[in-house]
Amino acid sequence: MTSEARTGNRILGSLLTADGRGVVRMQDRFDTDIDDLWSALTDPARLAHWMAAVEGDLRLGGEFRARFFASGWEGTGRVEACDAPRRLLLLTTQPGQSYDHFIELALAADGDQTILVWEERGMPVDLLAPYGAGIQVHVEDLAAYFAGRERCDAGARWQELFPAYQDLAASVG
Repeated sequence: MTSEARTGNRILGSLLTADGRGVVRMQDRFDTDIDDLWSALTDPARLAHWMAAVEGDLRLGGEFRARFFASGWEGTGRVEACDAPRRLLLLTTQPGQSYDHFIELALAADGDQTILVWEERGMPVDLLAPYGAGIQVHVEDLAAYFAGRERCDAGARWQELFPAYQDLAASVG
C-alpha cells in the first residue's frame, strides 16, 4: 500500500472508486496497543490533541459535531457502527454537502503494535487527490501524537503531499 512520492515522501494512501464515488484508503502501523490507539481515535479529549475538537456521543447511534484542525472542516456526524476496539464507522455531513461521506477505521493488533486502516469514501472522484493529501496529514498527526510531537504545519505538509496524490488520482479509472 505504501508508495513513494516523486518528492521522496512516504505515501500512505491508495485512491480508488466504488459506485462512481471516491475512496481514499490509508494504512499505517503504530507502536502502541490496540486499546490505546482506539482511545486516541474515540476519546474527544485525546482527539483534541491531534485532530479535531469533537462534541457529542461517539457510541453506536450517537451524534457528534466536529471541527478538524488540519483542514478546517466543520460538520456533524453519526456513529453507524462500533465494534470496540476494532472498527468504527462514521457518517459525516457538512452544510452544502450533497453526498454521504463515510469514515471507517479498522484496527488490528500485531504484537506490541497496532495496524490502522483509515478509509474515507463517498467524495466526488475529482476530489480524491485533495482528500488523499488531507487524510494522510491526519494519520501523520496521529503518529506525531504518539511520538510526543506537535501536529505538523498542515498547509505546508498538504502542499508537499498533494502532487503525489494528483499522480495517484490520474491513474484512477
